Amino acid sequence: MAKPLTSLSIFFPCYNDGGTIGSLVLTALETAEKVTDDYEVIVVDDGSSDMSRTVLKELAELYPQHLRLVFHEQNRGYGGALRSGFSNAQKDWVFYTDGDAQYDPRELLLLVEKVGPNVDVVQGYKIKRHDPVHRIVIGKMYHWAMKLLFNLKIRDVDCDFRLIRKSALEKISLPQDSGVICLELVRKLQASGARFEEVGVSHFFRVYGKSQFFNFRRIAAVGVGVMKLWWQLVVLRQG
Repeated sequence: MAKPLTSLSIFFPCYNDGGTIGSLVLTALETAEKVTDDYEVIVVDDGSSDMSRTVLKELAELYPQHLRLVFHEQNRGYGGALRSGFSNAQKDWVFYTDGDAQYDPRELLLLVEKVGPNVDVVQGYKIKRHDPVHRIVIGKMYHWAMKLLFNLKIRDVDCDFRLIRKSALEKISLPQDSGVICLELVRKLQASGARFEEVGVSHFFRVYGKSQFFNFRRIAAVGVGVMKLWWQLVVLRQG
């Protein structure tokens, strides 16, 4: 029986995710094989200082045909890691999620069920967010503010669990280096005419490492980045 996707790139941005990235890679390899015969798994290590690279190099020796590694010698930020992933992905469909295991790559199968000739993006949304209370509150405020500012049509602007047609990605540019790239990605895909489907997915407590976002300096930087992006995309209608 024919498999549902012609080809698939799966990638993970990784920054000090040594306790989780190995199991994610193995799960991704197993899941990809269920949906296509032509697949690759890419990990973009964004300057990790833990054992992430040791784990990844060992896995690359075991799975040289399907696993590719991209190493940033200096941290480029979440946006920089995503841009590396998108630029290195070679297949017809591109799926990405984070390297901290707060999402289950096996639920990619739920997204694949929505793929069809009239679909360019299958976007996940968290069925229930499992995070500390302060993160849930801030997340809800951020969600509604971004939907309003950027006129986003999706249910969850903060869910990095996405399957995107490569040809849709090739229509847009993504210069952002911070986490603001997620807003840029969805807004530009939406403006380019990309057709969306949405699927509820599970969200899990972080079991290793800590969030790189929830400190004052990063929140302030994201706030400035959001307003600059809003001015560019919404007010000036550039990009």
